[in-house]
Parts: sequence; structure tokens; C-alpha cells
Amino acid sequence: MRSNRVHLNCGITMPVMGLGTYSSENDRETTELAIHKALKMGYRHFDTAKIYGSEPAVGNALIEAILHGRVEREDIFVTSKLWGSDHHDPVSALKQTLQNMGMEYVDMYLVHWPVKLKPWACYAVPKEEDFEVLEMESTWAAMEKCLDMGLCRCIGVSNFSSKKIEHLLNFASVPPAVNQVEMHPMWRQSKLQETCTNHRIHVSAYSPLGGPGNIWGSTAVVDNPIIQSIALKHKATPAQVALKWGLSKGSSVIVKSFNQNRMKENMGSFDLKLDDQDFNDIDRLEEWKIMRGEFLVNETTSPYRTIQELWDDEI
Repeated sequence: MRSNRVHLNCGITMPVMGLGTYSSENDRETTELAIHKALKMGYRHFDTAKIYGSEPAVGNALIEAILHGRVEREDIFVTSKLWGSDHHDPVSALKQTLQNMGMEYVDMYLVHWPVKLKPWACYAVPKEEDFEVLEMESTWAAMEKCLDMGLCRCIGVSNFSSKKIEHLLNFASVPPAVNQVEMHPMWRQSKLQETCTNHRIHVSAYSPLGGPGNIWGSTAVVDNPIIQSIALKHKATPAQVALKWGLSKGSSVIVKSFNQNRMKENMGSFDLKLDDQDFNDIDRLEEWKIMRGEFLVNETTSPYRTIQELWDDEI
């Protein structure tokens, strides 16, 4: 059992290697099987979201493992997320998530995107008429209420730029513990990392390999010649190099693979040591954001007319 955990500003620790459970097929059996395999390999952090549709499978597999004494509830860390259509009532949304999962609490509850949608817009790509004005003050007050009610142990955000983090901190009684964002050797997030570090907010990296296998993902990170040559030098794989880079930056990494060999390979990144030359080479790579969020941008109803506005020019 690996003890690679990070201390969060809310006073709890989180395993730095998380298993993401989004898959376009969203096959319940496959997801449950992957979670059982992951637990055997030492994974203790599981990342889901209402919009992934994987909450029931994640909850089912974890509860089964707990009931059979394979793992204690205290040893696992579960993250879920508030979808845009639930900003009007995060407390009810989290209660629904807990019902889906058959759990009494999640460890981390994140605001999935800085976007508010009409209550019926429970699908991944909103239509033009689905957007509402986001009042982050009331959303965050309700997130804090989730915390007070014991429905979660920590609250945080996802896909927030430095500017949106600073704005949130103007009125938050409880600061976010985590900002989960796309981060990998080709999208290094140096400005955001600095902002979050200054406010003791932990940066968690989704798509730490560039999201290969996702509809919107890319193999550009693992196929990059520099990443491949670093891997060759250390007798490692490109995926291990990319993950170790993220971990070395103090981030946690949420890896999404249900393939047993890959899951094992990802765990092997803990044993890799990168040197200064490797970090310098990676710092020179051209940056490219893969998940750009175009589906949340339009010229009429979205608060964001351009992707520059969505990311506050951090793109």
C-alpha cells in the first residue's frame, strides 16, 4: 500500500494518484471491474462526476470492497462534481450523488465548471438556450453548506482560471481545497500553479497524459519525441514520464485507464526519478491546451463569448 498522499488546506490528506472513471461507453460492469483491479494495485483515490454517469458503478464497487473487508472507507478518497445544471441547489445535487453511490459522504466535492445551466440541462454539451447567469457567491455558499452538513469532507473547484480563483476568494468563508484542471507536460499551467500555491490550494491534474482514448483527447503528449527520449533514457514509458512530471510539480494526477497493464504502468511512475535536464527539456515544449471548452462558449447566452473569456486569457 503506497502512502503517497498530499495534505490539503481543509486538514485531510488525499492520495496523489487517482483513477478517473469517465468513459464514453460508461459500461457499469467494466467500470466496477476496473475499480476492483485498481484497489488490488493500491489505488485509493477514485474520481467521478454526475455528468460521467459512473457514480453508481463507483459506489457499488467501493461498497462491495468495504463490505468484504478488502479496504476501509477511511482509506479511500472519493471525488465527485457539481454539474452546471445543479448550481441552483448543490445540497440536493450532492444528496443525489450520495444516493447514486450508496455512500454517506464523499471526500471531495468540486464545482465542475464555472458555468450555470438551466436545471434540465443534464447532458455534457449544453444547447444555446441552456445557459444562465452564474452567481458564484450563492453556489459557493451552498457548497459550504454541503460541508457543514457533513455530506463531504472538502470542497473545491475544477477548470477555474487564476482570475476566477481570486474572485472566489473574495467572498469564500472556506477556500477551495483543490482546483482540478487539465495539466500535462504540454500544458504546464505555471501561472495557475503559482496562484494556487500562494493560496494553499492544491492543483490536481486531469488528463495528465493528454486524454488519449477520450473523444476530445490526444496522444500528442505520449507521442512527443522529447517525452519519448526521456522515457528511453530512464527505461520507463512516456506515460510514466508525463505522470512523474506532474507529481514532481506537487500535483496529484487523475489517470483514466481501465486497462490492467496501463493501470500498473501508471503506478510505476512513483519509482521513476527525473533529472534537471528532463525538466528543462519539458519546459521548452510548445504548449497546447487540449480540452478547450468550446462547448461552453457562444455569442448569445453563455457568459463566455470566446474561449479567452472562459479561461481569462490563460490559453
